[in-house]
Amino acid sequence: MARNTRTFSDLDLNFEPHPVTKDAPRKFDDNAIKASLRNLIFLNHYEAPFHSDKGSGLKELAFELPTPLLRTTMERVILDLVRNYEPRVRLNSVDIRMGTDSNSVGITINYNIINNPLPQTLSVVLERTR
Repeated sequence: MARNTRTFSDLDLNFEPHPVTKDAPRKFDDNAIKASLRNLIFLNHYEAPFHSDKGSGLKELAFELPTPLLRTTMERVILDLVRNYEPRVRLNSVDIRMGTDSNSVGITINYNIINNPLPQTLSVVLERTR
């Protein structure tokens, strides 16, 4: 039985050169996908050149009055965003925690990478910057 050995890679967006080769470093497999998901969550509409529809808009939604409808809307935005722009993963669940006292929104995404049966988790916190 042959094993699927596909490797996923992305550029590391810190762009600090590799100490020996001086090339832009890359991230592989689960680290690359986590970075991609994090970038999708923090991306606003019209920030990606030539892809005005690509973006979450969660920064605008994050500090509305916390209601069940807002939580459902945020979950739906993340589900649609990942399904449309990250074909390397299969979503299992999205959990939104609204911290009313701390002015923060915690997002936990549980997913599986397409060629990996182990479940993965990404946790992100949106905080007010001003």
